[in-house]
Amino acid sequence: MSTYIHFTEEQKKKANSVDLVDFLERQGEKLLRSGRDKRLASDRSITIRGNRWYDHETGEGGLAIDFLQNFYGLSFPDAVTKLLDEQGEIIYKTADVKEQEERKPFVLPRKHSDMRRVFAYMTKQRCINRDIVSFFARNKMLYESSELSKDKTKEYHNAVFVGLDENGTPRHGHKQGIYTRGRSFKGNIESSDPCYSFNYIGKGNKLYVFEAPIDMLSFITIYQRDWQSHSYISLCGVSEQAMLKMIEINPHLNHVILCLDYDIAGIETTEKFYDILIDRKIRCDKLMPKYKDWNEDLKASLNLPVIPREEHPHYPLRDKVCSEIYSLTSEFKSTDDSLSKLNKLFHRCKTNNMEQIVETLKQLSAFSLLLAEREYKQMEISQGIDAIQNRLYYGFKAHENRSRLNNRLDMIGQEILKISRYEGIISEDEKINIAKAYESIAQHSLKAIILIELQELKQEQKQIKEMAMQ
Repeated sequence: MSTYIHFTEEQKKKANSVDLVDFLERQGEKLLRSGRDKRLASDRSITIRGNRWYDHETGEGGLAIDFLQNFYGLSFPDAVTKLLDEQGEIIYKTADVKEQEERKPFVLPRKHSDMRRVFAYMTKQRCINRDIVSFFARNKMLYESSELSKDKTKEYHNAVFVGLDENGTPRHGHKQGIYTRGRSFKGNIESSDPCYSFNYIGKGNKLYVFEAPIDMLSFITIYQRDWQSHSYISLCGVSEQAMLKMIEINPHLNHVILCLDYDIAGIETTEKFYDILIDRKIRCDKLMPKYKDWNEDLKASLNLPVIPREEHPHYPLRDKVCSEIYSLTSEFKSTDDSLSKLNKLFHRCKTNNMEQIVETLKQLSAFSLLLAEREYKQMEISQGIDAIQNRLYYGFKAHENRSRLNNRLDMIGQEILKISRYEGIISEDEKINIAKAYESIAQHSLKAIILIELQELKQEQKQIKEMAMQ
């Protein structure tokens, strides 16, 4: 628990002026360029510019202090302390804070006289069907740009994917570099409306959702039969805004198929979108490529070299840890004096010995599962230990496991405190709440173990790499 620390207004101002790009890079976070912003590789819904951040998923944003509170789970005093030194001075770069720039009008790049380069790139380099490329070009949704460099000495050509609104008006543009040498450029055009990214709306009830326009056109190439009867949306990122907007303005779209990349970001985004859609009572299915993305699948069908898919590291750990937790449930002979045992186990987590924390959290999770089973039995609810264990296993979602260890331990403490407040005669609803709190303790413990073991695995890999370089 954080102790009270008084900060002057000047110190708070200094902490909030820290350049978040500099701070995050020093923490080892990978940042991706996204127009004038930077995007977190570990959570691509978050963009950074100077000392400001914005989460496109939740619609929240702010300055440096509340970023550390939200992303790292720190208290206000801990966040300020992490941004300043012992003398209350800035230890990171200060953001170049400017007046809020006036939003420029959305303007598509100038069109080239033909799209010879883009057509060659799409069909030869990306293997997309010629008729499909021609269809989107004829409908003014794909063209080749002709853009001058800032010093006006060079001319650049890009593929531009145009997002149209319900009236056929261009509202969004996504540029894809077409040069085969060096790193390929891609990004959204300034002032694009994220609700109207590259899309095609058919008369059928299915909406297929992709990360990038190339993925969308690759998928259509693979599954060409009757493709125009379906609807497709390329998010041009990993924000759900365009997907939800298409459903809102096209009521006939009542079945969403998520077709995102098979990598860590794609897996987490798929989980997140699935929860959003199910919560809105919209039918949703997942369809992932066999390789890294749909363009790689298209190349594989032509026996070309491909980028393999990337499994999420949390799930093999989940399988292992859950198995270990289940085996521990038989070690607890009695669930009497449950609150006292919970507190003793939780107290043992307050150490710097990571091995002890992991073993204690496994016991805490196993004991909590048994306590949940006891509560259900007392209410004569058919909830055996197998059903509760299955909820622990299938209830784990990687995109929800971004909290830091201390924050996750705080959550366990809050659930134990919640249980301790129930005294005397307890109603059935209260007993259900207690059972759910026990299950929540088990889930938080599982997540905390995975965070620790993943960190240890990364450390081992780093040491192996360093030894190999010696």
